[in-house]
Amino acid sequence: MLRYAIKRIALAFVILITVMLAMYAMVFLVPGDPASLALGPRATPELKELLRERMGLDEPVLMQVWHFFHNALTGDLGYDVWSKRPVLDQILEFFPNTLILGITALGWAVVLGIALGCAAVVWRGTVTDRLLGVLSVGLISVPAFVVAIYAILIFAVWLRWLPAIGAGTPGDIGSQIRALILPAFALGIGWVGYLARLVRASLLEVMGENYIRTARAFGLPERRVVFRYALRVAIIPTIALLAVGLGSILSSAVFVETVFGRPGIGTLITGAVQKRNYPVVMGTVLFMTAFYLFIVTAADLLIARLDPRVRDVFRR
Repeated sequence: MLRYAIKRIALAFVILITVMLAMYAMVFLVPGDPASLALGPRATPELKELLRERMGLDEPVLMQVWHFFHNALTGDLGYDVWSKRPVLDQILEFFPNTLILGITALGWAVVLGIALGCAAVVWRGTVTDRLLGVLSVGLISVPAFVVAIYAILIFAVWLRWLPAIGAGTPGDIGSQIRALILPAFALGIGWVGYLARLVRASLLEVMGENYIRTARAFGLPERRVVFRYALRVAIIPTIALLAVGLGSILSSAVFVETVFGRPGIGTLITGAVQKRNYPVVMGTVLFMTAFYLFIVTAADLLIARLDPRVRDVFRR
């Protein structure tokens, strides 16, 4: 297990370094001078040069890369060009809102997706199974930002049940929960279909195992066989999907937070891109990549702990 963990952590570190190189190279691939793009055509040469110094673009390329790697690996993601605040402080200010949104969206999707997948297995081959299959594929096909727009129209504009924008009143838990419902619904609805199809496929594979036949031979009800015995093993592939799903949901939150006007990583990176604030953009992307790799690596280690066959395959 220790050998497997070391290999997985080393692989995540290599991926992180590759992302850092690719991200830093994009600064030089973008046409034009970053300082000129940020300040506009009317800026004086002196002001452009001052901004280039703040961004560290006045140094040789290799020195810039070295400083970027050294600072990033020590936790220093640079400073905001305009406010001069540390980028990491801004990320830690906005990230909890995005994380709460992502966990809430994935949480209700997991509960409903697993329930639909189990129901499809219990009533497999029936009209209910077919209807759940059509529903799952339909939910997968709908983009999150489309759901967000229609959710605002129906529940905020027409029915006026929930707020359309914002994150609620600070200090008012009830207001914050109400403001969280629509974004979490729009962000998680697509994953209900993914989870339902995966759980159904995993359960059908497990249902052919010998211990399931033994449980049926003892006369246990089909629902008890599915939920108590088969689901424990069938849920293992879902753990890997949940890790990928959380990372995907956090990246999709950029669009949802923009539509609902919620303060979060999406709002931070969108504003930084509009202002050509490269340190904030690069620091935010790097932070989110590191967080995503941490979640995926932790899920891989958990799966290897639950299923030793994964470690055996990796060892080969």
